[in-house]
Amino acid sequence: MKWFKMRELVEAVTSVIKGPYTHKFPAEPTPIPDWIRGKPVYHEDGCIGCGACATVCPVRAIDVKEIEKNGTPYRRLELHYDSCVFCGDCVRRCATQKGITLSDQYELSGFDRSEMIEAVEKECMECEVCGEAIAPRDQLLWMYKRLGSMAYANVTVYLAAQEELGLRDRVPRDDRPLDRTDTQRVLCPSCRRGVTLLDEWGPIQP
Repeated sequence: MKWFKMRELVEAVTSVIKGPYTHKFPAEPTPIPDWIRGKPVYHEDGCIGCGACATVCPVRAIDVKEIEKNGTPYRRLELHYDSCVFCGDCVRRCATQKGITLSDQYELSGFDRSEMIEAVEKECMECEVCGEAIAPRDQLLWMYKRLGSMAYANVTVYLAAQEELGLRDRVPRDDRPLDRTDTQRVLCPSCRRGVTLLDEWGPIQP
């Protein structure tokens, strides 16, 4: 019993001399370790808008929305960090490994959950026939660079690269039915399928 009392006395004197073990938060900022997993942050230059981060998110904290601005389709990725568990799967599965990272921001409290959003928007390419949004332009260009010469197996991918390089101008198209001349156009999967079937089998007779 005496030993326990002596030990407590030593600990009390030590704490008076050295001070408390805890940090002085919130009076002083808490030291942040290098391995902290804080708020996920999108990077405009690195993100291609592919939506892989939303696909792998275990708590579905990331929404993929198709929006329109001044007649141009965009894909908007919204990360609701009030629902995020900071697991880092979005970072590990990012296609470019540069589109989203975990920052050192950890003080994320607020009064309005609708404002707790980290977002990025990417312009999409449109189908030249039906006008449907196909994929973000940055995603198609990234695929072109990754595929190299194999990109010429996908018409939409290499046409997107040609437009970016200024080697192709879109020719206005009327409301005529699909024909073989539409093969060399930027098309959505549905219109591409229609053109391919037409090219292979010809017009379908009623």
